Amino acid sequence: MKKTNLILTLVLIGFTMACETDSQMQNNAAFVTLLGNDTLAVEKFEKNDNNITAQVVLRSPRTTLTSYQLITNESGGIEELTVSDHDLNSGFKGEGTVDRSYKKTGDSLAISIKTNDGSYRNIMTTYEPGVLPFIDMVHWPFEIAFNNAMTTQADSIDQKLLSGSRSSTFIVAKIAKDSMTIRHPSRGVMGVQVDKNGNIIELDASETTRKLTVQRTNGIDIDAIAEKFAQSDKSGNPFGGLSGAVEESFSVNGAIIDVSYGTPQKRGRELFGGIVSFGERWRTGANRATHFKTSQDIEMQGLTIPKGEYTLFSIPEADGGILIINKQTGQNGQTYNMSRDLGRVPLQVSQKEDSTEGFTILVEERSGGGVLKLVWGTTVYSVDFEIK
Repeated sequence: MKKTNLILTLVLIGFTMACETDSQMQNNAAFVTLLGNDTLAVEKFEKNDNNITAQVVLRSPRTTLTSYQLITNESGGIEELTVSDHDLNSGFKGEGTVDRSYKKTGDSLAISIKTNDGSYRNIMTTYEPGVLPFIDMVHWPFEIAFNNAMTTQADSIDQKLLSGSRSSTFIVAKIAKDSMTIRHPSRGVMGVQVDKNGNIIELDASETTRKLTVQRTNGIDIDAIAEKFAQSDKSGNPFGGLSGAVEESFSVNGAIIDVSYGTPQKRGRELFGGIVSFGERWRTGANRATHFKTSQDIEMQGLTIPKGEYTLFSIPEADGGILIINKQTGQNGQTYNMSRDLGRVPLQVSQKEDSTEGFTILVEERSGGGVLKLVWGTTVYSVDFEIK
């Protein structure tokens, strides 16, 4: 499992470390979530029998403060859950406003969700024993799932996690006495180092679409952390979205080329050969599939591409790669149907001196046609084309 320089991160964000016993650390701890070398989230939680409280500072796209109070039942799942938002100025010391609440009622789960006008919408859904909340980019509910898994003799369990009013199945597997995995239904598998009780020591999601890592610590000052990141937002330096959406149009020798794609950020990470594996199909961006539209027929390395809209995938290699032009459109970037390929063309690879932080697609004009460039970090993948 990849190790992160947590000590440097703690210094940078002003953590206050304290000495606690092993028992205290098991039940009163914190997680630091990193995306590359940037701190994405900090969560402090306390477990007391079937009562769990948590405070979360989440920085994307801007800093938010959220507290959770969960009471579990005999199945290890939600009996009651209250989710409250806190104002950046008053922090967690303020009372907060209830955003959502969940309560088991017989064989149902009563859900109350705050709407934009301040009223609450009530929903009833079927209660599934053992169900826990799923909170994107937040990991304390995973620890409860691992704690529950450790009490069983099974090598793996199907853990239900609830998002909104719908639950999904996450597969928790025991790999060794100190390691487990949890499989997100669409994003991939996370490796987890655990102690004998299933408490998370380190979680590595670098092989999933989120590409983040999580480490356990203790003795943090959550209010000071919240204040620091809130001040960063106010100073015009928010964390921003994990992968912003880009739409651009290029004029190339009379043809209009439109591209739309998600733009993940480098954030100090190794890119090609790192978070983007060589020899494996890549969505060529993030989130929604990368879309490419041409107003005229073009020819790309012997492949005729009729005017219209397509999606682009790629297979990067250290010495080149392949660009895939697919006729399916409108899909998520994880959805790929090979039978819909229009064709594949080779990519050239080169290096540049400066580094591009956010993944970028460029279309540049050349005599009789143009060149499509995939740019990230110091690496440029490119392919020439002609206007028909």
